[in-house]
Amino acid sequence: MEQYVVDTSVIIEKIVSKLVKKKEIEGTIIVPNAVVAELEAQANRGLEIGLIGLEELEELQNLHKENVIEIKFVGARPTPSQIAYAKSGEIDALIREIAYNENATLITADRVQKLSAKVFGINVKFIETRALKTKLEIEKLFDETTMSVHLKEDSLAYAKKGSPGNWKLEKISEKEFSNQQIQDMAKEIVEATKLDPKSFIEISRPGSTIVQYKNHRIVIVKPPLSDGWEITAVKPIKRLSLEDYKLPDEIIDKIKNKARGIVIAGETGSGKSTFGRGLAEFFVKQGKITKTIESPRDLDLPNEITQYGKNFASSEEIHDIILLSRPDNILFDEMRDTPDFKLYTDLRLAGSNLVGVLHAATPIDAVQRFIGRLDVGMIPSVLDTIIFIEKGTIEKLLTLRMIVKVPSGMTEADLARPIVEVSDFMTSKVLYEIYSYGEETVVIPLIEEKQSPTKLLAEKQLRQQMLKYCDDAEVSMISDNKAAIYVPERDIPRIIGKQGVMIEKIEKELGISIDVRELKDFTEKKKDIHYEINETGNSLIFTFSKNFINNFVSIYIGNELLFSATVGKKAEIKVNKKSEVGRKLGYGINKNLNIFVKL
Repeated sequence: MEQYVVDTSVIIEKIVSKLVKKKEIEGTIIVPNAVVAELEAQANRGLEIGLIGLEELEELQNLHKENVIEIKFVGARPTPSQIAYAKSGEIDALIREIAYNENATLITADRVQKLSAKVFGINVKFIETRALKTKLEIEKLFDETTMSVHLKEDSLAYAKKGSPGNWKLEKISEKEFSNQQIQDMAKEIVEATKLDPKSFIEISRPGSTIVQYKNHRIVIVKPPLSDGWEITAVKPIKRLSLEDYKLPDEIIDKIKNKARGIVIAGETGSGKSTFGRGLAEFFVKQGKITKTIESPRDLDLPNEITQYGKNFASSEEIHDIILLSRPDNILFDEMRDTPDFKLYTDLRLAGSNLVGVLHAATPIDAVQRFIGRLDVGMIPSVLDTIIFIEKGTIEKLLTLRMIVKVPSGMTEADLARPIVEVSDFMTSKVLYEIYSYGEETVVIPLIEEKQSPTKLLAEKQLRQQMLKYCDDAEVSMISDNKAAIYVPERDIPRIIGKQGVMIEKIEKELGISIDVRELKDFTEKKKDIHYEINETGNSLIFTFSKNFINNFVSIYIGNELLFSATVGKKAEIKVNKKSEVGRKLGYGINKNLNIFVKL
């Protein structure tokens, strides 16, 4: 009778029992005790493949009892160290030794095992594993509108249906799923994943298994990690190109030519990864070599893009591969922990063009997640653009830059320090300042303050007092106890007095600290600035004299402040017509309202 030795690879794929039932093999099946020990070790660690393998051995015993085959267990059990080094070939060597001594045919689905066995002259029956053609039970729960399916033992099945930012939870079963049903589905998923060359078991832990089966990301969780068996499967239902987002030309130009450290942020299910996938495909169309770092690899991307699984290599290995393969653009999907942020930082500082995807409730939260993981001064070098996604669309685009100045709200010149400004890209308005204050890093939102009646009254009273000392004066309150006094240049020496005696007297009289400045500065600040406004494509463009380049200006409609921005290097400020500010400007132009600009 023919004798066959089976190894772990064909046992966990449940191939041997199928071959017996098809009568492709007959005779004696020799199961090395090393295989049983390896499967026991995997099952005790809570790994699905161990349980699947033990079930296959049970099926072979049933076939033996039915007198279909003979079965015997041969060989010594491996030592703990041999089991620990199973991936290095220790157990495979024990299996080959048994096949050689028993003069039996080795059945394997492991290509390395096949080649090694032939070196020793062992007869080998090699099984090419093929993907299942039928749908899995979990796949049958999806339809064309289903984003994700949620199963738990002793509960009904639910599905999220719709699109990112616009979905609803629906019940998709009439009966509760039993513990056995969930376990059977979990085993089916793991078996199918091992058979499909395009699918991967990304993470396998005692309490959880994360699988990328075709375009489904599946998370299997079981006791004791959870209070019951649970399966969550997610499938992308929308495939969007960058053109589908109908972005203004300025944003396309920013992404294409200027942004080198991009972060795509948003809440769970907001469409971050969908936008990231569209961005990666956009880079490929631009003729750029593009690679991704994912955990798990769930982005459905063209074959031109190489997808690296972070779970199968250390950060150092991925770092080396990326730098040596020299891609033009890298997409880092699902940045979660400190090693991820460190890898992103290392790759950016090495000169790579990087797009990171992370969870954040607000745009500034994306920056907050970098704070504490690197020095504040390095943040703009690593991260220069934040794209915040909400309900599948770009809600905000922020840019970061480093300058040295006195923080907003502080008045003394000696408090100047390096500050990271976070600005709205479309309006150039500074929204946040980030700087070190003592030993802490602070993020301060800048809120445009309206002058209070009390402040206006104080300025009026101070101006009347100052007119006692000069012919003309203007006053601007800097804080509750400090004011800037603008007087004609000829009066400044007399106001200050010899060795500052006069100004000290005035300060004591008024009970406030005074900063004396030239009146022409105040006049220049208050007067309207000449501009031209033109319409180009999706933009309204303000054009100024080149004297105002890099100056901060405010644009008004009537008495309403519309927005403030910095005049760019081309002496221009661009406003997207589709933005809220752009719509107000368009309305003001059509109605011939008074639109004016002040420095």
